[in-house]
Amino acid sequence: MATFEDYCVITQEDLEGIKDSISTQDLPSAINTIKEYLKQQDLVELNIGVTGESGSGKSTFVNAFRGLGDEEEGSAKTGVVETTTEPEVYLHPKYKNVKVWDLPGIGTPNFKADEYLERVEFKRYDFFIIIASDRFRECHTQLAKEIMRMRKKFYFVRSKIDFCITAEKRKKSFDQKTTLDTIREDCEKGLRKIGIENPVVFLVSGWELGKYDLNFLQERMDKELPQHKRRVLMLALPNITLEINEKKKKALEENIGKVAFLSACVAAIPLPGLSIAADIAIIADELRKYYCAFGLDDPSLQKLCERSGKTVEELKSLMKSPLHQGINPSSVLTLLGAASLLISEDAVELLVSFIPIVGTLVAGGLSYLTVSRMLKRALNDIAEDARNVLMASLETEV
Repeated sequence: MATFEDYCVITQEDLEGIKDSISTQDLPSAINTIKEYLKQQDLVELNIGVTGESGSGKSTFVNAFRGLGDEEEGSAKTGVVETTTEPEVYLHPKYKNVKVWDLPGIGTPNFKADEYLERVEFKRYDFFIIIASDRFRECHTQLAKEIMRMRKKFYFVRSKIDFCITAEKRKKSFDQKTTLDTIREDCEKGLRKIGIENPVVFLVSGWELGKYDLNFLQERMDKELPQHKRRVLMLALPNITLEINEKKKKALEENIGKVAFLSACVAAIPLPGLSIAADIAIIADELRKYYCAFGLDDPSLQKLCERSGKTVEELKSLMKSPLHQGINPSSVLTLLGAASLLISEDAVELLVSFIPIVGTLVAGGLSYLTVSRMLKRALNDIAEDARNVLMASLETEV
């Protein structure tokens, strides 16, 4: 027998929260409440402080994290000498609520961690990335200890790993895993010697961000950030590994039930044409978020072509979703129609048993099920397109 989870992605906790917030409201007010909820979660700020010694690759990391090359418009300045004298904020090109801060270099003879953090206004950051391009030194541990004292999170990142791999490849005995393990262990051993207990070091290349330890770094941050911040981080990360591709899909799935619930509320208002017009607008907006998050929008595909050497036409030929030719009222209506044919009377009764607030409004129930099923299928298709495009680009880069 079908279960509630077969039709949508929404937890009982989500439902209780929505019910509590709109239980005393009329339907128009309830719709505005849910719209505002969806809007507010896209406004959650994430502030990331990136610090390290001059020339360690701070600015390149800032750019790579935002999906930009060092010479693209809006990129942080890079160079062999320190180019940052004051904290400089760089907005994510797609998610303006994600702010990556390129902080002044550390490691001067008179460096004092407490004064440095006060100068860069440490309270604004959700976490810090502490970067070194060689061994970590006392200035790094001073900073880490002060950040810990102030109850903030930080992550040690060893940068420019691509240079190390290139150098080691000249040896006949080269083995990449052995080389990476040696570098990581050496960094962690060095940190222990200068006072950091149980250090964890992530190996990263700003030029090849998808390789090496990016997935491990993301997993660690995912465990330590509050839930609403985790979602922002996940969507903002460039879609450059298969693991990130899958996690983006799961993050986007979490909203399907809420969007469908909004559709059900609208459907219950007896105004001709209101439901279908609202559904199209709500769904089209959600679908555009999917394409943006997976990097399948035209500007993102163009950048991917520049890096991989493929053409936009080649990449688009790998995309099979019915929406890849464009998101418009006609394409949304077609998908809604296909989804509605799969909704049975039993499914509506099942929905009503799980969502009492919809009550016996069959129109609301049908709208909820249709939209949730349609969005879930569309998300699966778009995520698969993104996976195929990513695999093709990775084959080119190898």
